[in-house]
Amino acid sequence: MDVLAAVSGNVTAIGYGLAAIGPGVGVGIIFGNGVQAIARQPEAYGLIRQNMLLGFVLTEALALLGLVAPFIFRAIP
Repeated sequence: MDVLAAVSGNVTAIGYGLAAIGPGVGVGIIFGNGVQAIARQPEAYGLIRQNMLLGFVLTEALALLGLVAPFIFRAIP
């Protein structure tokens, strides 16, 4: 019980830290596969880059929602 009481003040920080792992891995996969696709088909650079950036934006939007959500839910009584 004492450990949980000591951690209770930082639960949102710990939660966001754990939630940031998913988008971090997602961004790595997006850019890794994008570079590999461009290396295989250089003529499709424009389309691959466009899809790669769209995937990056959507993944980062989830990370920002994870950052803002604790503040929103804490304000609700």
